[in-house]
Amino acid sequence: MTTETKVNPPKWFWIVSVLALLWNVMGVFAYLAQAFMSIEALEAMSQAERALYESQPAWVTAAFAIAVWAGLLGCILLLIRKKLAKTVFVISLLGVLAQTTYNFFLSNTFEVYGTGAMAMPIMILVVSVLLVLFSNRAIDKNWLS
Repeated sequence: MTTETKVNPPKWFWIVSVLALLWNVMGVFAYLAQAFMSIEALEAMSQAERALYESQPAWVTAAFAIAVWAGLLGCILLLIRKKLAKTVFVISLLGVLAQTTYNFFLSNTFEVYGTGAMAMPIMILVVSVLLVLFSNRAIDKNWLS
């Protein structure tokens, strides 16, 4: 049995971890806003936006929920320095990939919102990949146990 010594991470680890937590909290709020959208908010949408929202399959909503809640949990695990963070970030990334696949290839999202709507899903995908890589590096450096 090998015992590894947990090493104190540098200050930038904490900065990145807190920023990632804030990013994921914003994702949770976005999910909650979509999942519990009021009738007034639905009525304020254009007909095309409302049709897109109402036709979204349940699996896409589930993927969104998995992505944001796993991302939030992964950040908490980073902050308490647990290796499980990487696994949870991979689960979050899978949720992001499922949701992004739907938005890019299986829906008319960009016909409704325009190509400018591609920026946020791409940014979310990049951050998700970076969090997996970041947690992997933290494990390699023995910052997580």
